[in-house]
Amino acid sequence: MFLPGLQLSRAFYTEAVRPLLDDVPHSAARIGAGSEVLGFDTPRSADHEWGPRLEVFVPPDAAGRVPELHRRLAERLPRTFRGFPTHFESVEGDHIGRMTSTDGPVRHRVDLGTVGQWWTSRLGVDPRAGLRPLDWLTLPTQSLAEVTAGAVFHDGLGELEPLRAHLAWYPPDVWRYVLACQWRRIAQEEAFVGRAGEVGDELGSAVVAARLVRDLVRLALLLHRRYPPYSKWLGSAFATLPVATALDPVLRGALAATSWRDRERHLAAAYTTLAAVQNDTGLTTPVDPGTRPYFSRPFEVLAADRVVDALLAAVTDAEIAALPRVGALDQYADHTDLLTDPARRRAVALAALCPA
Repeated sequence: MFLPGLQLSRAFYTEAVRPLLDDVPHSAARIGAGSEVLGFDTPRSADHEWGPRLEVFVPPDAAGRVPELHRRLAERLPRTFRGFPTHFESVEGDHIGRMTSTDGPVRHRVDLGTVGQWWTSRLGVDPRAGLRPLDWLTLPTQSLAEVTAGAVFHDGLGELEPLRAHLAWYPPDVWRYVLACQWRRIAQEEAFVGRAGEVGDELGSAVVAARLVRDLVRLALLLHRRYPPYSKWLGSAFATLPVATALDPVLRGALAATSWRDRERHLAAAYTTLAAVQNDTGLTTPVDPGTRPYFSRPFEVLAADRVVDALLAAVTDAEIAALPRVGALDQYADHTDLLTDPARRRAVALAALCPA
């Protein structure tokens, strides 16, 4: 019988792992990569990178005991827990693990290390020293979702909960900037649905509409203080928002439409809805949420740069106000190999935000 991964990991820690840690001060959690961390796991998830697993953090002065603790867990953990193997075999090299039975020591997925090591490996920066605005903008929202979702089972070191609270959402001016850059993406393409369709390119119009739908879904999450996850779970996260009831039909309508005028009509409704949500945040002076023609052309748009300008006018941090309107890393880059490489993505983000 399927058991949600967070429940399984909590029980695994309490009943099987914690008794083997003796008197070692530690914190324990299930955070980081994994569908269960975001709460989207299903029985399908069990075929790889899912099972009785967690992260255990020890203080720096106990880091030398990690190899010993690792061996102890390998030798003394039960080979199954709640009906699930605790041993993981490697598939696709050493990058992916899958539960399987064993008669020998358990190749477990209790990741042991220090807080500084783990967080730096995930984010490319140690957040305990505080994050500057530029640091925030080097972090993909998927990474921020992974470290702030999930669950902490025990915070004996007293560091995990404060860190997660600090990273739970952007500082106000960073939030304004990220929202402005998301609206900017919409402003740059909102007229293209009609322009492509007008010349008979319904495929091109549909592709632009699909891009805009994706940007609107991410915008809705950002407006509701939710870090947008990567594409697999984007719709699932969006469905939990209060605005989804109103937006889902029009976004689906834009995707299903076979004519550019119908796409434009559905998208216009979405623009108006989210502009009203933007006004409700209180982050800017209100902006008229109504749509209008694109200059003298017969295309209905929000003219979303009006929202961009209002948001940036409300920014008081001079460092943020001086940044180019490109945004956080995953607002202009979406290649998985880049977004999952902390050093490379940080270099790319700093180059984009601070050109020589």
